[in-house]
Amino acid sequence: MSALAAAAGSLSVAVTDDTISAAEGWSAPVTVPAALGFTWAVPNKSSKDGK
Repeated sequence: MSALAAAAGSLSVAVTDDTISAAEGWSAPVTVPAALGFTWAVPNKSSKDGK
């Protein structure tokens, strides 16, 4: 879901002027692995009993 949200956000900004430039076109594929990396890099919160 994080990758989908990042790509959708990037593309929605890109199409506001009815054209996609090369930089805008590259931003969507780059945001997907970045979003996935940040999602997996953040550890889950451990429970209070330590399990």
